[in-house]
Amino acid sequence: MILNISTWWEAMDTLQKIYWCIAVPFSVMFLIQLILTFVGGDMDGVEAGGDADVSVDGDTGIDFQFLSIKNLIAFFTIFGWVGIVCLNSGLGPVISSVIATGSGLVMMLIMATIMYYMSKLSESGTLNLNNAKGKVGTVYLTIPEKRSGMGQVQIKVQGFQTLDAMTDGEALSTGSIVEVLEIINNEILLVKASSK
Repeated sequence: MILNISTWWEAMDTLQKIYWCIAVPFSVMFLIQLILTFVGGDMDGVEAGGDADVSVDGDTGIDFQFLSIKNLIAFFTIFGWVGIVCLNSGLGPVISSVIATGSGLVMMLIMATIMYYMSKLSESGTLNLNNAKGKVGTVYLTIPEKRSGMGQVQIKVQGFQTLDAMTDGEALSTGSIVEVLEIINNEILLVKASSK
């Protein structure tokens, strides 16, 4: 068995050996990376320092990243295997190198594009109260009359929410159906009894 591998290796020219030396280790790294992606290869027990609020507020997602570790591993994996296939198909060394390089670059572009669009799938999770305007909800805690105090309403805005509310009219008792007119100070709903 070892003699057969040794004979096979000796029969190859230098370019074929280079392609094999690139293809095999990078394929192993690609498989490890793929497994860790699906298993969740994050590290437990690692603590990060800094101000998390600043990091989250300034986070606009992942920009288009052509050069990254994942992309380079994908490039060399495809480069090695395409180079081997091209040489075994009888293509010359220059044509094989050009096709292998082009294939690797296409793979990098595909990987970068996938990561870019995956980052756009995320939501900020921040409640935007302006989405509540015109919505109908139910009074949870009685709302005093003419903005003399606050109550609470339950309303479906980016999920089911219980939010502070005031009214300009008469007091609204628990269970009353209300409609949101506007947002006061970006945190309190101004509501009225709903006619819907």
